[in-house]
Amino acid sequence: MKPHRFIVLLLCLLALGPAWLWAQSSSEANNSNPPEANLSYMEEQNSPRDTMKFFLTAIRQAVHEKQTAAWDRVQSCLDMSQANPDRLQEIATDLWEVINRLEFIDWETTTLPDAQAAADMATYTYFPKRDTPEKFKDLARYGNIVFKKNDDGRWLFSAATVKNSHELYLAFEDIQTVKGLEDVQEMLNKNWLRKKIPASLKGINHTVLTLEYWQWLGVFIVALLGVILDHIIRAILGGISRKLIARHTTTEHAKSIGTAVRPIGLLGAAILWYWFLRMLQLPDTAYTILAGAIQVFGTFSAVWAAWRITDLASEVLMDKALKTDNKFDDVLVPLIRKTVKIFIVAFGLIYGAQSLNINILPLITGLGIGGLAFAFAAKDTIENFFGSIAVILDRPFEVGDWVVIDGTEGTVVELGFRSTRIRTFYDSLITVPNAALVRATVDNYGRRRYRRWKTFIGIQYDTKPEKMVEFVEGIRQLIKEHPHTRKDYFHVYYNQFGPYSLDILLYVFHEVPDWSMELQERERLFIDIFKLAGKIGVNFAFPTQTLHVAPHDPSPEITVNFSDTAKKQIEKQQRKQQDGDGRAYT
Repeated sequence: MKPHRFIVLLLCLLALGPAWLWAQSSSEANNSNPPEANLSYMEEQNSPRDTMKFFLTAIRQAVHEKQTAAWDRVQSCLDMSQANPDRLQEIATDLWEVINRLEFIDWETTTLPDAQAAADMATYTYFPKRDTPEKFKDLARYGNIVFKKNDDGRWLFSAATVKNSHELYLAFEDIQTVKGLEDVQEMLNKNWLRKKIPASLKGINHTVLTLEYWQWLGVFIVALLGVILDHIIRAILGGISRKLIARHTTTEHAKSIGTAVRPIGLLGAAILWYWFLRMLQLPDTAYTILAGAIQVFGTFSAVWAAWRITDLASEVLMDKALKTDNKFDDVLVPLIRKTVKIFIVAFGLIYGAQSLNINILPLITGLGIGGLAFAFAAKDTIENFFGSIAVILDRPFEVGDWVVIDGTEGTVVELGFRSTRIRTFYDSLITVPNAALVRATVDNYGRRRYRRWKTFIGIQYDTKPEKMVEFVEGIRQLIKEHPHTRKDYFHVYYNQFGPYSLDILLYVFHEVPDWSMELQERERLFIDIFKLAGKIGVNFAFPTQTLHVAPHDPSPEITVNFSDTAKKQIEKQQRKQQDGDGRAYT
């Protein structure tokens, strides 16, 4: 495997590994929290007695026999409207342990009302009741156990009972289970941590803001472990990355790898926090707040990590693409990068909404007319997207090509998700929607195999015919010997009599990749022609004009006869002028 591919694959696995674990931890929580109970359990919940029996049987199957499906039956007995569904197991086991400390229920002699006795009831209070021992009645201030008849006729543990189950368990924690139910404590393994906590740090009388002392200490330790894990992941991945860069590639990707590793460490910390948070047995409100914050933080870290990994992979692939002659990948890599980022953000928003228990399906299906209006508004965006796909498949141009698209001329610098950017020759940037490219006429100068040069070479009219023929043949030979001219098709002929020169047509093609090299090769051929002209003795003509003057022809002498009066007037005028400035005019 090539080095750059190995680096990208390694970082992708390191990013997707924690993300997979994050998804697994969330899916486990979802699997342990089935959907709302249906009416299939109606017969088992016809009365408080039926519900209690059904609940105790189901939770024993879920805890002792590890039947995952049994948690569905457990949840059907509880009104979870005011509780966090993620804490179903903790709530159910807390309630179970309290019942096991109150009494051993004998179904033959129990006072729990059956369907006939509960027909006229709306609620039934199981704890406290008249025959409850006095030592337990004082604990009723921490919560009651109440059955409530639902609108569908089923009897459930009330929402208030479910909500206060943890506080009630803390009040009963130091009380032994009744005789005959000792095996229940062996089934439950959730209390192994509590058993190791000193009594001075736990209990209903050792709380601050609803959390026990040891839970506050546990929250601090878990947060610290997450920070440590973050630094460990960053150090390990940073070290691996630096070694790979030093061995196989340049150091120009060091910064990008560093930014890609940072969110992976945060994602690992979020997973650790989420796993350990369940061990602290927090109250429902505190757990809901902290778990929600961790899920949002973990989702943000996962999106950030995927975003940075996409940038790094695109950067490495683009470096490789720039080294190839094919420019198709120069267009494909940026487009794939933007498309992947759009999906990353979309999945991040969907998963973030789910982690906050926001059901987005009704929002999507309920868009109705608004969705139709949104579709019309997004029509241009969709057209541009399919336009970009059409450009990639048809490939009328590539990045770096000199193109003319419906009067827009310049060099293609980027093919994006929505538009194509063209840098004009006066250095402005023109954005062309990709939808317009589907219908536009594209003149691609970059796809030319040869670049034509047509010009005229003017020589003086006094050039001898022998030198004229020698000069033309010499230019033809120069074209044949030139390394970047087309040899099978060119024209060099005396073409016309110009106003001041004899014009030679030079019609030649250069085989070069770009305009810059075309100018260089033109200059080389021009200098060679100039040298050839000097060697042969041919002079180049320039605009000149010859003025022809007629021979001198003296005019005949003209004699004018004046009258006597006129002569006197002329002589008088001459004398006045003589007196005025000392000069005489003749």
